[in-house]
Amino acid sequence: MAYSKDQLLARLKDLQIEFSQYEHPAVMTVEAQAKYVGNIRGGLSKNLFLKDKKHRFYIVSALADTKVDMKVLSQRLGLGKGGLRMAPEETMLEILKVPLGSVTPFALVNESARDVALLLDKGFKAQERCFFHPLSNDMSISLNTNDLDKFLKSIGRDPAYVDLEANPAVGKDQPPDLAAFVPSGSTVLPDLPEQASAVQSAGGSHVNANNNSKAATEKAIKPAKDVQNVKDTSAKAVNPSSSFTDAEKFVEEILDRISAKLLSETKEGNIVQQGQELGNEMANRLRKCCYPELKNLATIFKNTAYTQGFHAGKEASSLTQCPRT
Repeated sequence: MAYSKDQLLARLKDLQIEFSQYEHPAVMTVEAQAKYVGNIRGGLSKNLFLKDKKHRFYIVSALADTKVDMKVLSQRLGLGKGGLRMAPEETMLEILKVPLGSVTPFALVNESARDVALLLDKGFKAQERCFFHPLSNDMSISLNTNDLDKFLKSIGRDPAYVDLEANPAVGKDQPPDLAAFVPSGSTVLPDLPEQASAVQSAGGSHVNANNNSKAATEKAIKPAKDVQNVKDTSAKAVNPSSSFTDAEKFVEEILDRISAKLLSETKEGNIVQQGQELGNEMANRLRKCCYPELKNLATIFKNTAYTQGFHAGKEASSLTQCPRT
């Protein structure tokens, strides 16, 4: 069940966090918020809810005047120039449990947001107090970063502040500096070979298992795996893992990932809470969490097979064109 504004405020009080609250009409922008609390000492925040191409989600919380370049941020996360975009409103409601205009680090209190990454502007540290919406945009609360950290730690988060305006070089010998912020345990899959991508485009769209596949993919959250660095990704793109060239190993890898997800979800609390409905609940969670990853694995397997066939064909063609002695 989603936290309400009153429940959040009660939790802050239970944690003995000092904050000031200011009620005002619902506001959709920082500029509108500033009309009501802009004259109070402290830094206003803007909060972006983003997603990447592999359906992993991020909250970027920054001071109102911090310039956040989405393309630069995407590269610093190791996602390429166009790897980030705004998450749709329906996903915001489903995962963060807050309406449009109310995105806030406090939304991470909801269990549904457990896999959402948080990037905090280091500029907050220079502010005496910072303003955020407490899950609802008809109120603003101000608190210092020490108390914000105290709240985040209470929900199992390790707060980290980064320079969101930095633009460090990213390359072969300079791995992306924010790669560690990609949601913990999510797999960064290698980019597909250019030849394979071209064939995929020419061949049209993939055949989905059912008509709801696209919707399921849009709503899915990536399951847990270790974040890989750029060098690992590049190596896999050139030399695909043996699991992508051997059908038996490929199936074993799929089963390993499903088993790991099943074990992570089968907790005593879930068993007690779900009771007889646990089977259906687990089936729904596995489908939701595993669909996008298995789709990516299948695509890599298919393109690896194509690439090998392409090179084998070129080699055979060159042999047939050799002059006879």
